[in-house]
Amino acid sequence: MDSRQALAFIIAHNIVQKRKLKEKRKKKCWVRKWVDRRSDLGAASNLVNELRLEDAQQFKNFIRMSAVQFEMLLDLIKHQIVKQDTQLREAIPVHDRLMVTLRFLASGDAYSSLQYLFRIPPCTIGRIVFEVCQAIYDNLKEKYLKCPSSTEELKKCANQFALKWQFPHCFGAIDGKHITIVAPQNSGSLYYNYKNTHSIVLMGVADANYKLIYVDVGCNGRISDGGVFNNCSLHDALESKQLTLPEPEALPQRHLPVPYIMVADDAFAMTSYILKPYGFRNQPAPNRIFNYRLSRARRIIENVFGIMSSKFRILRKPIHLAPHKVKYVTLATCALHNFLISTSNYYLCPSSVDSENPITREIVNGEWRNELQPEGTLFPLERGRQRNYSISQKDVRDEFREYFMTTAGEVQWQYQFIC
Repeated sequence: MDSRQALAFIIAHNIVQKRKLKEKRKKKCWVRKWVDRRSDLGAASNLVNELRLEDAQQFKNFIRMSAVQFEMLLDLIKHQIVKQDTQLREAIPVHDRLMVTLRFLASGDAYSSLQYLFRIPPCTIGRIVFEVCQAIYDNLKEKYLKCPSSTEELKKCANQFALKWQFPHCFGAIDGKHITIVAPQNSGSLYYNYKNTHSIVLMGVADANYKLIYVDVGCNGRISDGGVFNNCSLHDALESKQLTLPEPEALPQRHLPVPYIMVADDAFAMTSYILKPYGFRNQPAPNRIFNYRLSRARRIIENVFGIMSSKFRILRKPIHLAPHKVKYVTLATCALHNFLISTSNYYLCPSSVDSENPITREIVNGEWRNELQPEGTLFPLERGRQRNYSISQKDVRDEFREYFMTTAGEVQWQYQFIC
């Protein structure tokens, strides 16, 4: 046998062996039979229709909104999430795509668990959730998540704080929260934070009505408290004067003009537009009264984050997604939070947020605080170190302190909280 014949024999032998292996190999199905019967037997849509007709409260609990709100949201985003049918298969309907996403946000269940409820494979659910979260944020941000851009809008926010929380010249409460994630591969300590978890940071500003008026999501969790704010677009807009604050004005029955500010905790540096409390040790009574009044206004943003994590349980556990997908999941929950406040009167019931006893004025914790575990997945940024402030910044804080001690600025119950 010459070399050519030997080579031909080897090639033929290999072809025969490959064919035998191919015949022995178990063929993979194109679509699992129980998944393919989704259009015939239905999935969660049947259950949802029953809840919609027979139990409206459980329908709200299932996806965190009423049937009317679901239809409103669907009308807003369906043009972005609709898919075309093909000769191979029918596209998943837009209402199922939105339903599986809302259930994922509400429950935090894994894709592998949701597949049995919706008869949709996990890989498909992953693509749906990301696309729908993008669509929710893209279509709701202009109307429901818009940052005040004019002095009139900022003054309106400040008037609400003065009316509801007796803190004038305040247009928002700012804070940051860590959204816990499963560490991405080869990320090292990039997302590692001081709580020994991996996270990205949600920086938010809330108005007096528990609505978010600014959010920034995506900064890795290892960045310090000051660095998170310094890297966000709000800081850049304030520093460059692109966001024009109202001109400083004197407080009622006072003479020194003070600027419009945001209230923050000790994790932030005090600037001309951020007001923070005095140090918490060995402070005289007027300083402690100021700290109480500032903390009373700042609790708004704490409640916003707490309510979001209570309603959308995906925020209460490490999210096993890539950071850029976690960013859109978080942005979608922020947009939905404002959407639900604006379109319903049940989302923020009196018991769901912190309130004050009308007689003793003691704080009554909202229901969300009872639901969070001691080591929850949403926790505040680390407390900052004491910093040296300019004389003007100290004067502004002192002016607020003096105002809260006058008859025009005091509240009757503040003195019982300074011990």
